[in-house]
Amino acid sequence: MALVLGVSLLVFLIWKIGPAALWHDFYLLGWGLVPFILMEGVVKIFHTVAWRQCLTHPHSSLPFSRLYNIDLAGGAINYFTPTATVGGEVVKGMLLAAEHQGPGAATGVIINKLSYALSQFATALIGSLIVIRQISLPAYGYWALLAGNLFLGAGLAGFLIVQYQGKLGAALRWLATRLRLESLKRTVAYITEIDQDLRQFYRDNPRGLWASIGWHLTGFVVSMVKTWYFLSLFTGDNFFTAAAVWLLATWLDLLVFFIPLEIGLQESIRVMVFSVLGFTTALGLTYGIALRLEQIFWGVAGLGVYWAIMPDSRTKAVPTGEG
Repeated sequence: MALVLGVSLLVFLIWKIGPAALWHDFYLLGWGLVPFILMEGVVKIFHTVAWRQCLTHPHSSLPFSRLYNIDLAGGAINYFTPTATVGGEVVKGMLLAAEHQGPGAATGVIINKLSYALSQFATALIGSLIVIRQISLPAYGYWALLAGNLFLGAGLAGFLIVQYQGKLGAALRWLATRLRLESLKRTVAYITEIDQDLRQFYRDNPRGLWASIGWHLTGFVVSMVKTWYFLSLFTGDNFFTAAAVWLLATWLDLLVFFIPLEIGLQESIRVMVFSVLGFTTALGLTYGIALRLEQIFWGVAGLGVYWAIMPDSRTKAVPTGEG
């Protein structure tokens, strides 16, 4: 149903703005669409470097190309499945565990998820400031912005504290002492290993999380450069205008991250942001559709990588019976 509504919204946007205006902008974009799409591969390099900062030995010693492929595969699962960005993280953990068994595969994914979220939250705060400066809101709108940022910030701070203290499995451990189920005990034992690994990571590598955040932020800056490149094909606006476009759109994206594919919504957000910042709605829709084409390209590439590396992973995961 969400997919049907999203496609309907996208069709309405195209009809409302006008297919002729959209075609005109895509004609001007031309082959410039190709480097726009490929630049996302550079963005993913920085996010993979950020992920490596969250890994412990032996996973941190994996070839960079392997980590890049695993990250690409996880991103494809996140994009094509309605799992609110969770399914891809499970796949990444599974592929890491196929390389080397142990809790480090799960903790590396968990820490990186927090790192990425904290980086997005930092950009969301800047996006909120852009909203306040560019749009006149009623009083309750400003309070909603403040409440939303405080709620998100508190949630991330709580997640950090839980990780730092190794308390992810605290509720399950409490439940296990009362139910005494054998299957639950096995789950608790595994989560307890993860909690111990989390504590060890923050004790042995206190700067790892912040290094990861820095690399994620660098990746976001490259995304802003990509937006600047897009605008340069149509207008003479400077980098800071492109950064404002990206920051504001990213902040709004956070509000609908749980909707699979975000078809229609992603494009609507870009139309609104471009309009607020003084651009035409047709250019906003062109940018939104260009992003959609980019996501499909890298999503399909990620699925191809996933199927390419899965047979090797299954082979390595099969016990040999030796020892």
